[in-house]
Parts: sequence; structure tokens; C-alpha cells
Amino acid sequence: MGNYADTADIRKIPALSPMDPELTRRTALLLPPDFSLAGWKRFGRHLFLMSDSSCWWLGDWLVYGENKYPGRYRQAIGETGLNYKTLRNYAWISKRFSVLERHARLSFQHHAEVASLPPAERGRWLERAAREGWSRNTLRQQVRQTLSGPDDRRAQEVRLQVSVSSEQERKWVQAAERHGRNLAEWVIICLDRAAARETAPGLQGH
Repeated sequence: MGNYADTADIRKIPALSPMDPELTRRTALLLPPDFSLAGWKRFGRHLFLMSDSSCWWLGDWLVYGENKYPGRYRQAIGETGLNYKTLRNYAWISKRFSVLERHARLSFQHHAEVASLPPAERGRWLERAAREGWSRNTLRQQVRQTLSGPDDRRAQEVRLQVSVSSEQERKWVQAAERHGRNLAEWVIICLDRAAARETAPGLQGH
């Protein structure tokens, strides 16, 4: 279970806040010339928390709209100018993790890396990532290595080319986006899992 209750409360506004309209513009951040180093660091921390938290906020916002206004939320999103495809990815991840399963010490992207796994399995991965201080990329590598199985041979990159119909590509891209992945990442994960199943002990020859 995540440590949601331990998360920094971004509602506690510092002396200079990222929410201050005198400091922020749509395309700029206007910092005072006499900003102290400590204040600058604290301000950056709040910026990061707001940026990372906004993914959860947008995901939860879309889920609310889907449930509250099932027949109208798509049109409403179009009127806001927001990108529905991006929001849909956020919403899918938000649905996968209850509030108590979200780890405050890990980024939204950490959660995206394991969102497609079963609940208990993704929970173990997040706990380990938080405990060992893994980056998002390290978590991805660890998960991929585990799904691929142990291999003592020196890894070599091989480029594969596959010819598929445009309809197949469209469906695959949609499936990958639902899992917060690009197409190449999603295909690799699916193939690794299929290979692991087919080569599991007791399945050879079947």
C-alpha cells in the first residue's frame, strides 16, 4: 500500500508560491532578482510536486467526468481544448490505482510503468522502487528483465521488421496508449510475456 498520507501537502503555500499570478504566466516564470538559494530550491520542489501531481489530478478529473456526465464529457473536453488522448492515458492509470495505492515518493510515470501488471505484483514493484530509490527508467529495466527471465548471454540488439495492415497498427497503437506505452514498448512487453508463457517448465512440446 502506498504512503499517500505522507505526501507533501502542496496546499501549504510558501512565501513565494507557484500559484502566485504575479510570478506565473502561460509561457513564463518571473522570479524576483533577490531570490535566496534556499527559497529557489523550495520553489523548485513545489513546481515539481505540482507538475507531477497534475497527472493524477487530470486523470481523476476525467474519471469523474466519465462517471458524472457519461453522455457529455467528450464534448466538454473538446470545448476545453485539452488533448483527449493524453487525458485518456492519465485516466486509465488513475483507475488502476486507488488513492491509497499511490506512492507519494514515486512519480506518476513510475506508476505508469507497472499499471498493466496485476494489483499485487505492481504493488510489490512500487514498494521496491520506493525503498531502493529507483528512477522511472531503472524500474522499467527491472520489470522488463524479470518478465524476460534470467539470461546469462550477452545482450545483443536485433532490429525486427514486421508488415501489418493499417487496421492492425491502429488497434495496437490504441492498446499501447491505454497502457501508457508507445507501440514499440508495448509490443516488446507482450512478446516477452508470450515467450515466458510458452517456455515455462512443463509447457514444452504442447
